[in-house]
Amino acid sequence: MTESESTIAPPTPEMESEYQDQDHEQQQQPNPTKKPTNNGNTTTTTAAAANTNTLAFSIWPPTQRTRDAVVARLVETLSTQSILSKRYGTLPSDEASSAARLIEEEAFSAAAASASAEDDGIEILQVYSREISRRMLDTVKNRASSAASSVDDAGAAPQTPSLEAASATAASEDNSPAVTES
Repeated sequence: MTESESTIAPPTPEMESEYQDQDHEQQQQPNPTKKPTNNGNTTTTTAAAANTNTLAFSIWPPTQRTRDAVVARLVETLSTQSILSKRYGTLPSDEASSAARLIEEEAFSAAAASASAEDDGIEILQVYSREISRRMLDTVKNRASSAASSVDDAGAAPQTPSLEAASATAASEDNSPAVTES
C-alpha cells in the first residue's frame, strides 16, 4: 500500500456507542421547525410544541397575494383571446378588471360562508374555485346576451360574428341539460 492510499476501518464498539449517544441527545433536544402562516411569514416552533399540537398546514383562507394572482388571471382570461373569448367575446381591460375583482370577492364570500369547523380547507378551496368558474361564466354569458339584445334592439345593425355565436351558444346551452363535474 502506498502513502496516498488509505483504508477505512469499521467503527469500533466505542465509536458506535458514541454515535448512539449523540443521536439520543439530538432526539431529546427540541428541533426548531418552520411553519408557514397565511400572511406569508413563517413562524418557528419546536418539535416538542409540534408534538403537543399537531402540525397543520392550512390552505384556507388564501393569502392576499394568492387572491391578487387569481384576480390577475381572471383579468387575463376575460380580456385576451382564449377559449372563453372565442365563444363569448372579450371584455375591455378596465371592465375585465372590475368584473374580475367582483367575481373573486363574491366567490371568496360564498366559500367562506360555506366553511364549517370540520372542513380541512380543501373542500372550501374547491367551493371557491367552483364559485369563481361559475361566476366568470355567468359574467361573460350575461354580457354576451345583453350585447346581443342591444344589437337586436337597434334593428338593422348587423351583429358581429362573436356576438352572433355567443347568442346562439347561450340559447342552445339554456335548452341543453346541465353537465357538472364532481
